[in-house]
This record gives sequence, C-alpha cells and structure tokens, in this order.
Amino acid sequence: MKKYFVIFVAVAAIFFSSANVSAQRYAFVDMEYIMSNIPAYEAAQEQLNQASEQWEQEIQSVYAEVEKLYKNYQKESVFLSGEMKTQRENEIIGLENRAKQLQRQYFGPEGELVKRQEALLQPIQEKINEAIRSVADRDNLDAVFDMAGNMGILYVKPRQNISDEILRELGFSN
Repeated sequence: MKKYFVIFVAVAAIFFSSANVSAQRYAFVDMEYIMSNIPAYEAAQEQLNQASEQWEQEIQSVYAEVEKLYKNYQKESVFLSGEMKTQRENEIIGLENRAKQLQRQYFGPEGELVKRQEALLQPIQEKINEAIRSVADRDNLDAVFDMAGNMGILYVKPRQNISDEILRELGFSN
C-alpha cells in the first residue's frame, strides 16, 4: 500500500510541477484613464451631456405644466361641475403620462440616450479593445484586466499597468 502511495505522490508532483512551468502572463489597464486621454471620447461625452440636459429640461417643463394645471384645478374645483372636474383631471393625468413617456423615450433602457451612447462610444471602445488585443498578442499576454472595473484589485505593480502603452498604440502619447 505504501508503494502505491509513494508512486501516486511522485506522479502528482511531476504533474503539478509541469503545470507551473507555463505560468500565465497578465497585465492591467485603467479604461477610465485611457478614455479620459482620448479627445474623441471627451467630445462624445460632452454631446451626450448636452442632449441629456436638453431632454431633462423638456421633461421638467412638462412636469411644471402639470403642477400649474393641478394648482389651478385645486383653486377652481369648488366652482367646477362634475364633468368639468373629470375633464381637468384627465387633462392633468394625460400630461403627467406624457412626461413619464418622455422619460422612457429619452432615458429608458432602450431610449435615445442609450442609442446615442452606443453610436458615439462603441467605435471608440472597439478601437481601444483592438489596441489591447494587439498589445496582448505582441507581448504574449494571456489576460488583461480592467483596474477601473472595481474588481477588488487593491494593488498592481506599475509595470503590470499597460494603459499608457495602449494609448501609444492608439496614437495618443501621454
């Protein structure tokens, strides 16, 4: 029995020692840092912010109109007939629903903001990903992790951070 155990331990030692010979190579990038150093990304963010502010003002103006109609309704409700009350209530509810519909249209999961983000930022992100793949292939890296993704990375040696190299690959020096 001891003979089989010794053989098992020897085989396991050979197996595990050969598995460690081919250690994986990895690096880290900071996508927030990379994007903040690309002028096209900053311009795209500015466009998105302007559109978002414009849509937010449009929605706020509709809600302001709802509030104005509601206050007027409260003041005049004692003088209104049942039919007029119902009409005014429906008008207020309809306008409030319009504001909610605008919020979904602009800021919902499939809204204009998401569509514009995709249209403006996706080409930039694809170029960054292509540069990362190029550097990873060139430097024979097995994995590249994003430090900005809050993966629980507490420390990375500066030589493992290839963010500046990615920027150079994209044609931006920093």
